[in-house]
Amino acid sequence: MIFVCIFAAALSSSSFLDDKSAKVFVSGHRGLVGSAIVRKLTELGFTNLILRSHAELDLTRQSDVEAFFASTKPEYVIVAAAKVGGIHANNTYPADFIAINLQIQTNVIDSAYRNGAKKLLFLGSSCIYPKFAPQPIPEDALLTGPLEPTNEWYAIAKIAGIKMCQAYRIQHKWDAISGMPTNLYGPNDNFHPENSHVLPALMRRFHEAKVNGAKEVVVWGTGSPLREFLHVDDLADAVVFMMEKYSGLEHLNVGSGKEVTIKELAESMKEVVGFEGDLVWDSTKPDGTPRKLMDSSKLAALGWTPKVSLKDGLVDTYKWYLENVKQ
Repeated sequence: MIFVCIFAAALSSSSFLDDKSAKVFVSGHRGLVGSAIVRKLTELGFTNLILRSHAELDLTRQSDVEAFFASTKPEYVIVAAAKVGGIHANNTYPADFIAINLQIQTNVIDSAYRNGAKKLLFLGSSCIYPKFAPQPIPEDALLTGPLEPTNEWYAIAKIAGIKMCQAYRIQHKWDAISGMPTNLYGPNDNFHPENSHVLPALMRRFHEAKVNGAKEVVVWGTGSPLREFLHVDDLADAVVFMMEKYSGLEHLNVGSGKEVTIKELAESMKEVVGFEGDLVWDSTKPDGTPRKLMDSSKLAALGWTPKVSLKDGLVDTYKWYLENVKQ
């Protein structure tokens, strides 16, 4: 541990926030996470963001990525690009989920190192942890048990990304770090009726019920499972914090530290959307995992805390939904 701390200090000599004219490459800048990071960096006064759409740069093509880094030479790199999806997509396209994510992160991490980037932050997901991890889930639960089978292809790729950052740090003395966020929501979320996550799915269902004058919304299960949610603007704030303050071998969990039952979430959503019908629970349907909470105490000990309450975050997200999602 002493070695790791000394090593980290040796790598963290430059200040990210003092270098706002530096070239910063944010991959995946049109997605939920990447777009929030771009909003945050722009708000802070960063003037040299390097952004490329998938049409402009296919991150799965090694030669294209190598040429991009050789010509642009970004000083800081944030890896927010990934192929993501729900259970159905993971089960249907397992080869895509493991291959595309491995290709993206391997190409970006290696090219960033080879072209002199000062620092790289790799973002993953809480699905890296074993299916039966202790609750709250600490960082050291990684690789202590079998993964959830429905998303192991994605999880294996993300675990490889963490290990690649650690390997480059050990071998090349290069400042590559990793952050693992909890369940995220906010502007630019996926509101697809079939393959979105629980929070945007509920928002869409309550909105459509309101518009259609439905008398009730039926939700699966009893509403008792506990879940943790983090507004994506809080994650963007944490990303900046880690780029500025953290330089260590271990990945860090990024969560709100606050649990809410699915029932409480649904009731809050009903209120925010303004649906005046009944909320009905179909207890014949499965509840899923009873609890999933990440232990984010290490990041908190460094001085970072989330700022967006769930209620305020839902209001913000619904406003974006009304303005941007086609009905």
